[in-house]
Amino acid sequence: MRLARDAGHGTSDPLPPARDASFARDVRIGLSGHAKSMSPKYFYDAAGSALFEAICRTPEYYPTRAESALLARVAEDIAAAFPPGAALIEFGSGASEKTNLLLGTRAGIDLYVPIDISRDALAQASARLAARYPALTVLPVEADFTQAFVLPDSAQQRPKVGFFPGSTIGNFTHDEAVGFLRNAREMLGAGARMIVGADMVKDLPTLLRAYDDAEGVTARFNKNLLVRINRELDGSFDPESFDHLAIWNDVHDRIEMHLVSRVDQIVHAAGHAFMFRRGERLHTENSHKFTPEAFATLAARAGWTVARHWIGDAPAFGIFELVDDERAG
Repeated sequence: MRLARDAGHGTSDPLPPARDASFARDVRIGLSGHAKSMSPKYFYDAAGSALFEAICRTPEYYPTRAESALLARVAEDIAAAFPPGAALIEFGSGASEKTNLLLGTRAGIDLYVPIDISRDALAQASARLAARYPALTVLPVEADFTQAFVLPDSAQQRPKVGFFPGSTIGNFTHDEAVGFLRNAREMLGAGARMIVGADMVKDLPTLLRAYDDAEGVTARFNKNLLVRINRELDGSFDPESFDHLAIWNDVHDRIEMHLVSRVDQIVHAAGHAFMFRRGERLHTENSHKFTPEAFATLAARAGWTVARHWIGDAPAFGIFELVDDERAG
């Protein structure tokens, strides 16, 4: 899962106690299984967020640039279909940078609800948007968008358009993606629309380079998960005893990131000991890639219909406009 990386949305906030407990629980569960794994949402301490920004500047990592270029080209067309008085609801808003491309159109959006786990990111983005768009009402919601939360009352009374850029949808398993899209559809209400960014299947060398850049920034980003475990959960990981690995899973059409133990070792974290064999992998992230047909099938499972889609120039990235089946029918 690339819950924040592909969107360019990280968090520099320290974890409050409840989330720290969740981190410890997830480490214990993830490292105790036969196939070790961790959620990529834990990549994003301050150092991880900075490393992700550095990844976006590498020549190999195309998704952020490709989506931004495509969105800049089609934003007017997308926004022209927004119903009058619509509230724009962004899931995992982060710095709200791509949102500017929609807010700057002639759609006349005057209510924006950014949803993010990072209070600091919400505050900074809200201040920037207020300065740039004085007539815009910004109602930030601090929440994990994959969990249940409530929209502000002002947004409840309006037609709603969801916004989920960054190919973050590819971080979920397909069942998880369907669950998220179904929950978003229910939250946004009958007649809602949703704009989703999704990376396209493409040639293998381009994909592998994007997740294993020549400068090793992605490797440092991956290993920073271990650094964070050490700092926050009294861990004993030696990051240099693990190698970064990015592979293509042809069965699931996804890039996978792993950390591979270079030696037999026992590490401690969150009050537990964990055995790693030489060559054993810790699966840290998935990034699913789509064809237009595959994405339409995924959306349909959640009750959405693809009304329109746009595919950018190579390396191809897609933006999909979803409408609920009731409206589409």
